[in-house]
Amino acid sequence: MAKGPQFTRYMIPLMQALREMGGSASSYEATDAVIEHEKVPESELEKTNKNGQSKVRNQIAWARMYLVYSGHIDSSARGIWRLTENGLQEDLSKLNPADLFKSVHLAFKSEKSGEATGKVANEVEVEERILESEETQLLPVLKSLSPEGFERLCQRLLREHGFQNVKVTGRSGDGGIDGEGILEINPLLSFKVIFQCKRHQGSVGTGMIRDFRGAMIGRADKGIFLTTGTFTMDAKKEAVRDGANPIELVDGEKLVRMFERLELGVKPRVLYEVDPEFFKEYK
Repeated sequence: MAKGPQFTRYMIPLMQALREMGGSASSYEATDAVIEHEKVPESELEKTNKNGQSKVRNQIAWARMYLVYSGHIDSSARGIWRLTENGLQEDLSKLNPADLFKSVHLAFKSEKSGEATGKVANEVEVEERILESEETQLLPVLKSLSPEGFERLCQRLLREHGFQNVKVTGRSGDGGIDGEGILEINPLLSFKVIFQCKRHQGSVGTGMIRDFRGAMIGRADKGIFLTTGTFTMDAKKEAVRDGANPIELVDGEKLVRMFERLELGVKPRVLYEVDPEFFKEYK
């Protein structure tokens, strides 16, 4: 069987994961499901590319992109991955990821064959640029900040997301607690939140989550752990373990999304696509 790029190995597991979740899922849910299904070791998840992105998660994103252009996944709103009817009905036992990759790649490389193909080529190239540039500018900036600066930036981020009375404490020997705030749900309901900020290159493990939860006991209803790195699969399970205070996990990827959503410290960039129809009358 012909082999394609490394990311093609995640095409079928991604489709299987989406089927098991009812046909759609958030990018986080789908990616984690693939990692868990494939039993990707933590040593592999720790590996990053030169831009600090997880190589495995980046490869799963590439697999999703090619499945979009093969018609198996819908190119829906960013953050939600949904199988098309073709993706739901496809016989995965007969699907060859390498062949699928080649067919898509040939389609958008053959721009001269017609406008439709040219459009696909342009869309794929734009998507490739997005995948290659995502998090490449902001994450290194966040990782380069001083520990105190990152704490103050997280304080600002929480305030921008509706938290009140956000304070940075950052006392040593305080179980990793860096600050606290109040989240008001409505005029009659609010709760206290404790947060920890960690500039990190690798993955945050279960031990750090347990230590943070231990420091929370009797002091807050909920915790938030923010990091420029990632969380191990076991850490994610520990954060939502039954019978324990819940901890919201915010990794580097989610941090970037939060900054982008608020346009905080980042500026949106518009990409323009040429409309050939407009210029026809001027030829």
